[in-house]
Amino acid sequence: MEYRQLGSSDLQVSALALGSMTFGEQNTETDAHAQLDYAIARGVNFIDTAEMYPVAPRAETVNRTESYIGNWLKQQQRDKLILATKIAGPARGFSWIRGTPRINREHLTAAIDGSLRRLQTDYVDLYQIHWPDRYVPMFGSTSYDVTQERDTTPIAEQLQVLAELIQAGKVRHIGLSNETPWGVSEFVRIAEQLGLPKIISVQNAYHLMNRTFESGLAEVCHHTNVGLLAYSPLAFGHLSGKYLTDPNAKGRITLFPGFGQRYNKINVPPAVKEYVRIAQEAGLSPATMALAFARTRWFTGSVIVGATTLEQLKENLDSAEVVLTADMLEKIEAVHRIYPNPAP
Repeated sequence: MEYRQLGSSDLQVSALALGSMTFGEQNTETDAHAQLDYAIARGVNFIDTAEMYPVAPRAETVNRTESYIGNWLKQQQRDKLILATKIAGPARGFSWIRGTPRINREHLTAAIDGSLRRLQTDYVDLYQIHWPDRYVPMFGSTSYDVTQERDTTPIAEQLQVLAELIQAGKVRHIGLSNETPWGVSEFVRIAEQLGLPKIISVQNAYHLMNRTFESGLAEVCHHTNVGLLAYSPLAFGHLSGKYLTDPNAKGRITLFPGFGQRYNKINVPPAVKEYVRIAQEAGLSPATMALAFARTRWFTGSVIVGATTLEQLKENLDSAEVVLTADMLEKIEAVHRIYPNPAP
């Protein structure tokens, strides 16, 4: 397993991280602990979770994922692991998370204390804002609508509270998720201006059918030394090819209708078909090719992989040693030109 410095921090994270959003919904606690044990044995040192998990989010299961991880973590050598979690913001309207969650002093304090209690640890290595406190288009919406703007906690205030959490020893580093180029730039600029902690990462969707990061965010992250934590590298299972052969195959898309609406777009099936063809012609599984592509981009800090079975997790982790040939990359670019970002 390759290890990489994450942004401007001292964290050396595995190139593949273990995602956990299935723990507590599609996976039992026994399943979750088996996945954690296997991933660590394979060299993964980076575990990502969130107070909101599992997915699909609902009041009956909220916080369950962190609790599952905490019951496992208390048996581990804590300083050998890099643990990341996230605070939920207001954009998704999850009223069962602290009423209506915000990214302000009251909610940041309550959220981190709750996460630390469930995770059974004194600190997290990376604390991320799951999505902005302010309005931004996301999850399939690509156009900024100025009429949707709302009152928001100033970024300076968010950073000040996060700085206090770092000073208190509860958080080592901070990051963002589902952010925009403007958001990353502002968090970095204001931190420098006020002498507050700098973000080290942004966790955004990145995969063969959503390469929007490569435009504005890649440039911003390059100049500010912020690492990408790429999530959904298999596009909710689409890039494994399983839905081509069986549209009703078991997975989040079929288990939770409406949750993956960004993939219900006309160019998704033909794009998937082409990417599957390229992988199979090269003797790789489609999932392996998709993960290797995301992992080997110059801006990627770590790729967050998730699975519902140990067999899937093994295939995902096996991709850590795969490097795509120049010929495969040329074919991928040819498909991207025909079907650019069909599932942003």
